[in-house]
Amino acid sequence: MSTVDLTQELSVIEGKPPLRELDDLISKPIDAKASKKFYIALTISGSMLSLLVIGLGLTFYYGIGMWGNNIPVGWAFDITNFVFWVGIGHAGTLISAILFLLRQKWRTGIARFAEGMTIFAVMTAGLFPLIHVGRPWLAAYLFPYPNQHSIWVNFDSPLLWDVFAVSTYFIVSLVFWYVGLIPDFATLRERTTHKIKKIIYSIFGMGWRFSNKHWQHYEMVYLILAGFATPLVLSVHTIVSFDFAVSILPGWHATIFPPYFVAGAVFSGFAMVQNVLIIVRKVFNYEHIITLDTLEKMNKIMLLTGSMVGYAYAMEFFIAWYSGLPIERFTFINRAFGPYAWAYWIMISCNVISPQLFWSRKIRRTIPVMFVIAIFVNIGMWFERFVIIVSSLSRDFLPSSWHLFVPTYTDFMILIGSFGFFFTWLLLFAKALPVVSMAEVKATVTGSQPSHGGH
Repeated sequence: MSTVDLTQELSVIEGKPPLRELDDLISKPIDAKASKKFYIALTISGSMLSLLVIGLGLTFYYGIGMWGNNIPVGWAFDITNFVFWVGIGHAGTLISAILFLLRQKWRTGIARFAEGMTIFAVMTAGLFPLIHVGRPWLAAYLFPYPNQHSIWVNFDSPLLWDVFAVSTYFIVSLVFWYVGLIPDFATLRERTTHKIKKIIYSIFGMGWRFSNKHWQHYEMVYLILAGFATPLVLSVHTIVSFDFAVSILPGWHATIFPPYFVAGAVFSGFAMVQNVLIIVRKVFNYEHIITLDTLEKMNKIMLLTGSMVGYAYAMEFFIAWYSGLPIERFTFINRAFGPYAWAYWIMISCNVISPQLFWSRKIRRTIPVMFVIAIFVNIGMWFERFVIIVSSLSRDFLPSSWHLFVPTYTDFMILIGSFGFFFTWLLLFAKALPVVSMAEVKATVTGSQPSHGGH
């Protein structure tokens, strides 16, 4: 549905101008009492979150020996989950920043929600390096600060680069998200009659009065933050890929990793955003804002990035053959036909084959089918990280040191619990704040800056 159709749709509502009706539609989940659907969803995500609490409790009490990690597989589910969740966070900044700079109007209905997903995905990712150290309550000693022992962290390590890259990405994404919320906080302040809510909205609205001067400063800051965030999309997962690419382990030391990881991150991020948005548009009746055209464009990006990931898989095998190194060749043959072949072929099926269905326009515009394909993509992207990490570590240079990794129930509890952590934050966000930018939607509908809260 185009913005013209949306304006006409809203203008037929009796007794209210279109912009006021937009405010009512977007803020309805905040103003109304929580529905049974919301409580059911929160119960499910809370149950999953409880598994994370139990899994972390066992880990902290008994140690990381509760995981299936061994020698030589020192990294397994923990770092797989970390890379997966950092990847999920990439679509939000891509939708918000890069598409904003390219003046793509179709981002309007989904940008706010994608930004929120970025923040919660990075928060989830941040759990795993923290718990991987074994004693996270002593993590302060890892900070690079002057001390009398002159002990410093290793600034040549990509693991430390990760800390700076991911924390910078989180801070910029959080500020970008909050700045976009300021006009909406002011709109909510004007609408509410609840005294406590009015105080809260006034504080976070930072004195916004919908003046022309405020809009000029807002647009300047938003543009600058978009400019900051855009290179972060490329740099963050590039640096995450350096965790592997700068090592000498077969299957890891590959120059293709940075672009390959970035494409995979955008691929999985868009799949997760699409999955959640389909649920949100149905639960909150946002079909006129999160349109089928928007979902189709997201599916086209998934087709593009999925094809790039498939190309990277093929190039990995070509490079292994072209290198002439027997151990490199063995590593990739082992991935496809060794003890973890089942994981490899799940990855290929989900990431390379299933997105090709999006060549069909009918499938791109059929919600149940696109929803299932996006779920397959997220499953495949998780297995991609698992295959890269575990297959290379379990069979390295010396056959005498080979050892298979077998996950434990604690590994699975933490994996499932991480989804509970992510979705719990997402549900609370959907209930407490507008998941669609009121200001941007009204500006798109009217073709200009919205006036005083759209009133």
